[in-house]
Amino acid sequence: MKYDAIVIGAGHNGLVCSFYLARAGMKVLVLERRDIVGGAAITQEFHPGFRNSMASYAVSLLNPKVIADMDLHGQGLRIVHRLISNFLPLPEGGGLRVGGGLERTQEEVARFSRKDAGQLPLYYVAIDKAADVLRDLALKAPPNAGGGVHDLLKLATQARGVAKLDLEGQRVLFDLFTLSAREFLDRWFESDPIKAVFGFDAIVGNFASPAAPGSAYVLVHHLFGEVNGVKGAWGHAIGGMGAITQAMKRACEAVGVTIRTEAPVARVLVKKGRAAGVILESGETIAADRVVGNLHPKLLYTKLLSPEELDPDFAHRMDNYVSGSGTFRMNVALSELPKFRDMPETGDHLGSGIICAPSLDYMERAYHDAKVFGWSRKPIVELIIPSVLDDSLAPPGRHVAAMFCQHFAPELPDGRSWDDVKEEVANLIIDTVTEYAPNFRDSILARVAFSPLDLERTFALVGGDIMHGRMSLDQLWAARPVLGHGDYRSPIDGLYMCGAGTHPGGGVTGAPGHNAAQEILRDRSVLRRLFG
Repeated sequence: MKYDAIVIGAGHNGLVCSFYLARAGMKVLVLERRDIVGGAAITQEFHPGFRNSMASYAVSLLNPKVIADMDLHGQGLRIVHRLISNFLPLPEGGGLRVGGGLERTQEEVARFSRKDAGQLPLYYVAIDKAADVLRDLALKAPPNAGGGVHDLLKLATQARGVAKLDLEGQRVLFDLFTLSAREFLDRWFESDPIKAVFGFDAIVGNFASPAAPGSAYVLVHHLFGEVNGVKGAWGHAIGGMGAITQAMKRACEAVGVTIRTEAPVARVLVKKGRAAGVILESGETIAADRVVGNLHPKLLYTKLLSPEELDPDFAHRMDNYVSGSGTFRMNVALSELPKFRDMPETGDHLGSGIICAPSLDYMERAYHDAKVFGWSRKPIVELIIPSVLDDSLAPPGRHVAAMFCQHFAPELPDGRSWDDVKEEVANLIIDTVTEYAPNFRDSILARVAFSPLDLERTFALVGGDIMHGRMSLDQLWAARPVLGHGDYRSPIDGLYMCGAGTHPGGGVTGAPGHNAAQEILRDRSVLRRLFG
């Protein structure tokens, strides 16, 4: 049997892309190497009675158009808001809660700086304007460098969003693309806690110091999403992140997509310079008119293709494509909720993103530690307790927590393997949270840890990179993954990309899958007009 399209990888972007192609009448096959669809967005039981999102863990960037087009709510998806966005516990006790409305946040911030509380409305307006520009670009294929009139028109059209900003808005946008998160936030605020809460977004999935130029962009990248129509909000999918991809699976099957699990691809089949199908590790050959890669660009171009099938300059640039977001991920089963010093034992702070990293200086030391030692002696930990919002994840009275930890080198500098030190590092992470919540260690019933190496082996995240490539200016928009191929098309005719290694980048957005499908359908329409 020959397919109109084969999609490699049943992560969320692969499912989104497959849905749009099949809805347009194409015969689509999705091939997944694991026994479950969803990529990094899956929910599994990790201890009897305890389930959690195993890798990705929160909802915000999932595009509302994708939700509507796939009718994910009709497929059973339910997303609930965090009552507040973030809680920053402090070493001396207490902490800063952000979210739940401007006035509430201002009251919180005023405890540390009245000046900063006064700045908040202006900051939010400035960030919202910048996020609106990014939000508008998210569902548009970038213009391709070296392209023709069509790409010039794309460039002009997409530049309108920037042109519509007033001068102040354009200055803020320029700052976000060029400054470090530290420089950017220092221009707005004076107190460490509020800078830490906002600055944390700049190092999530970004193995860099908050003082690194360009890190301010990563800050705003995490803010262009929305939940249930509320811009910039964060939420939780009832049933965990796997509820999203299972709803997507059902939507795909409803439009005729065929999904095969435990079907790892060994090679992309290229005939006469054009993608013609795939060869599975089992030796089975499957023919198709086009192939779509929903996997890390390095895996696509260095593992599934032969070097001679690629232009030498492209191959050289792909060899130098930078990955490694410095992430360590844990899930824990808890006998009780964490009790943070000088905070109520219950409250909406427990349903937020709990950031154990009290200042930008702390984050910077963590990065430099990781560069020297492989991991920080004082790691950055975000704790999420989704069972506060979703009682389906744990037995009554018990809880699950996700620990999303930043600045862990993809490769250890002393030549050791992450397998040698994983448990030592997991203990350090638990100790870090216990410094803020003294009952935390004793409340842990079970744990599962994913080092950067585990994330690569399990989820095909090269170097543990949750973004499928560094989110730096040289790897964004029309240059993601490589300038000249930022429009989801590869150097090989009939071979496309639809993963987070393409615009707009990482996060559970569905945008790369949506955009790639539109470009594939555009090419198919052109071919049909030319050849009937």
